[in-house]
Amino acid sequence: MAHRPPILLIDSPSLYFRAYFGIPESAARAEDGTPVNAVRGFLDMLATLIRTRRPDRMVCALDHDWRPEWRVALLPSYKAHRLAPEGGEVVPDTLTPQVPVILDVLAAIGITTTGAAGYEADDVLGTLSVTQPAPVEVVSGDRDLFQLVDDDRPVRLLYVGRGVAKLEACDDAAVRTRYGVPANRYADFAALRGDPSDGLPGVPGVGEKTAARLIERYGDLAGILTALDDPRSGFAPGLRAKLAGARDYLAVAPKVVRVALDVPLPDLPTALPSAPVDPEGLLDLARRWNLAGSTRRLVDALAEHP
Repeated sequence: MAHRPPILLIDSPSLYFRAYFGIPESAARAEDGTPVNAVRGFLDMLATLIRTRRPDRMVCALDHDWRPEWRVALLPSYKAHRLAPEGGEVVPDTLTPQVPVILDVLAAIGITTTGAAGYEADDVLGTLSVTQPAPVEVVSGDRDLFQLVDDDRPVRLLYVGRGVAKLEACDDAAVRTRYGVPANRYADFAALRGDPSDGLPGVPGVGEKTAARLIERYGDLAGILTALDDPRSGFAPGLRAKLAGARDYLAVAPKVVRVALDVPLPDLPTALPSAPVDPEGLLDLARRWNLAGSTRRLVDALAEHP
């Protein structure tokens, strides 16, 4: 059987935040002076991904709820440091108006976007990763998505921590090399280690190396907690005390970290178009927002894909 091209599942917030901070506003403005740095950078990233990964399908996932209440109910500190005084996420004033422009351009091209009430983009990506025909490549700079890696399907994470031009195509071996745990144990590992960027405190005094050693020895967090109740399990007294003191946190943290795989999503058109579905609309957007170069690069990449 011939190898099928992958579907690219795009973590849109991860990429447009990266684009916003990676390109100065002064370098990308519409004629009226409105910054379009996030739009331009995001479109250029998609063009690079299409040209280098040669997918035949694509879906851009959206955050319809960046801080779901069900996660906050389990762990009130979840993303609390990113909460604006008036509610909602702290987002740069000049980024917010650029997101609708990105969505308008994607619609004119014919690239599917989707989100779900009560869920983050991560959850949408997780659900698509197990429901869409493989091979699957998830594109993100979010470490939590290492847990989606699955060699059997296969599902890979194209990690853009150093930018799209230097993305890392991560399989299970890459996750093990980076963190010392298999991908399917990453959520437990992250719960133990913590993640300040998400307001996940972790177990005080347990860093990456200790978390990896614990998972290697006991298999998963459930195994660690079972062993904690066994006085013969060989925990050093200090480590036993740290884990015991964090038992309530450890009972809920993995549920917060784990990406949902069962988000209710409609049937989605995933085929990547070879040309814009609304060329006149795209041309109008390119003129209005000074995006001629970026839209041309994306359209050229589409024309070249299989």
